[in-house]
Amino acid sequence: MEITNLQHLTEQAIKDRRYLHQYPELSGQEYETSRFIRKRLEQLAIEILDYNSPSVVAMINGTKGTKTIALRADIDALPIVEEGDKPYSSKKPGIAHMCGHDGHTAILLAVAEWITLNKEKIEPNIMLIFQSAEEITPSGADALIQQGVLENVDTIFGIHLWQGLEKGKIGLAHGPMMASVDDFNIVIQGSGGHGSMPHETIDPIYIASHLMQAFQGIISRNINPIEAGVITVGNMQAGTTYNIIPDTAKLSGTIRALTPETVNTIQTKMVSLTEGICQTFGAQGKIEFILGTPPLINDSHQSHMVASIVAEKFGADVFELVPPVMGGEDFSYYLQHRPGAFIFVGMGGEKSQYPHHHPKFDIDEDVFPDAIRLFIEMIMHHHS
Repeated sequence: MEITNLQHLTEQAIKDRRYLHQYPELSGQEYETSRFIRKRLEQLAIEILDYNSPSVVAMINGTKGTKTIALRADIDALPIVEEGDKPYSSKKPGIAHMCGHDGHTAILLAVAEWITLNKEKIEPNIMLIFQSAEEITPSGADALIQQGVLENVDTIFGIHLWQGLEKGKIGLAHGPMMASVDDFNIVIQGSGGHGSMPHETIDPIYIASHLMQAFQGIISRNINPIEAGVITVGNMQAGTTYNIIPDTAKLSGTIRALTPETVNTIQTKMVSLTEGICQTFGAQGKIEFILGTPPLINDSHQSHMVASIVAEKFGADVFELVPPVMGGEDFSYYLQHRPGAFIFVGMGGEKSQYPHHHPKFDIDEDVFPDAIRLFIEMIMHHHS
C-alpha cells in the first residue's frame, strides 16, 4: 500500500519528538505532555474519551465499527541526568526521555493524523491510548484497565523503538517476550555483638550470605532449565563498623520470569528458604514482595499476523524473531485481558548505540517512517 504523506508525517513526528524530549515529565506527572497531546488531537477533531489524566485516550470511529483496535504509546520519562550534546536535550534537570517514550508518543500522533486523512479506508474503530506511568509501580496501564479502557476493545498493539534490535529490523516473539518485574525486601533479625566473640552472637551478615547462595539454587534446581528466571540481590545493608556484628541485615533485589508459574515458584521457594535458613541459625527472617508488572506474553495468533504483515509489506529480511528480554513492560497488563502483540522496531546502530535508561541513550529517528507505516499497515489489515 502506498502511504501518502509519509514524509510529512515523519517530519512532524520528529518535530514533536524533539519538543517532547526537551520537556520530559516523570511517571504520573505528565500533565504538560498530556496537554500537548490533547491539543494535537483536538486540532485533528478526534474525540477524546473521559479517562483520568494525565493519560489521554481517544477514539476514531471506523466505517463499519463492529470491531475496535487499540494502539498504545507510553508518555513518561525517567529520573536520569541526560548526557551528550543534543540540540534538543532535556531542559529539566535530572529528568530525561532515556527510554524512547517521546518517540512512541510522536509516532502515534503521526498515525492519528494519517487516520483522520484516510477515514473512509478504515473499517474498524481505532482507539489511541497515550498512557501515563509505564516506568513505575503502580502501573499506568493497570490503572486504565481498572477504569474500563479495554471494555469494548477487541485487540491491542504497541511498539517499542528498541536499541537491542538491529536498525532496519522489526521483530517480536510468539508468546513470552518480556519478563515480569517483582522486587523484594528481606530483613534478617539476629543478635549482634563484638566481632571477636562471634559465638555470643547470631550473625545476620553470615546468614545473609547463605540466603544469597541458596536463592541461586532456586534458579538452577527448581526452575525448568528451558524456562527463564532471575533473582538478583542488588542491595545489602548491615553494620556500621568493621569489628561489630550487627543485629540486623537487610537485602533487597528483583525477580524476573517469563511465565506466571515461574514467578510463583520463585516467590514460594524464597519464602521457605528465608524463613527456614534464618530459623536454622537462630534468627528471624521476613521477606516482603513488591509486586510489579506480569510477564508480557504476546497472543500467538496476533503475533503471527504481525510477522506476516512485516514480511509482506517490508520484506522477509526485515522481520526477526526476537528472543525474550528480561526487562519489564507494563503493556503486559493489556495482554492479560485482550489478544494483541507488542513489537520491537529495531534501531541499534551508530546513532542509537547506548542501551535504554543509559544517560547517553538516544533514538535513531531514521526508523520513524517504518514505525508509522507499521501501525498503518496493521490498521489496514483489520476488517470489521
